[in-house]
Amino acid sequence: MLSKSQISFVNALHQKKHRKEHHLFIAEGSKSIVEFTQSSYCINTIFHTPDATPKLCNLSHKIKLHEITAAELKKISTLSTPQDALALIHIPERTITRPESFKGRFTLVLDGIQDPGNLGTIIRTADWFGFKDIICSFDTVDAYNPKVVQATMGSLSRINVYYEDLGAYFSEPNMPVYGALLDGDSVYETRFGKEGYIILGNEGNGISEKVQKRINTAITIPRFGEAESLNVAVSTAIICSELKRNTK
Repeated sequence: MLSKSQISFVNALHQKKHRKEHHLFIAEGSKSIVEFTQSSYCINTIFHTPDATPKLCNLSHKIKLHEITAAELKKISTLSTPQDALALIHIPERTITRPESFKGRFTLVLDGIQDPGNLGTIIRTADWFGFKDIICSFDTVDAYNPKVVQATMGSLSRINVYYEDLGAYFSEPNMPVYGALLDGDSVYETRFGKEGYIILGNEGNGISEKVQKRINTAITIPRFGEAESLNVAVSTAIICSELKRNTK
């Protein structure tokens, strides 16, 4: 049975300020939760209904499991239709101390992405194409927002997400810096080489001016129809696909 204090505590984690205060975030659904248990993330507690018990029975005995009813799960879930389990997971401390550690591969960089669904889809896309790291500007939506976590479908467990001052970070870039801009070179004709940063910008305003100044090569996805723009998550998928095709 859940106490009032437990319900209040979990519900507080729906908000960013409380996630930062307690260094915890929420993941929902036994499938995604199991993926986090198999990663470097540290699980605090898993609240689950009886339906999820068979799916969680092989987890480490060090993980705290708390069986609750479906009605109780609804009181702490961020979803209108809760799944079978909800986990509290420790937020890792991630800072970039050695930029050279990104050499020899490509890294996605997000400047001012605001929509949780977009960020979640980008993380999932990065996982699909084998990326390991994403660097975000400070004004990009929180990667541990429940809507972001849900949209990643477990992929957050395999992607390292960093938050940095991009203007300062790219003041002395150690690799080529590519940026998705409307007036760039066609992504289908760009020779990417073997390493670099791929920057994608805000849904409405694109890459900020201070970050644009750090770009070595502007790239774009050619338009063949009449649509005004592409969704940033869709753009990310196209660029990642072409990047992998180009560098395999």
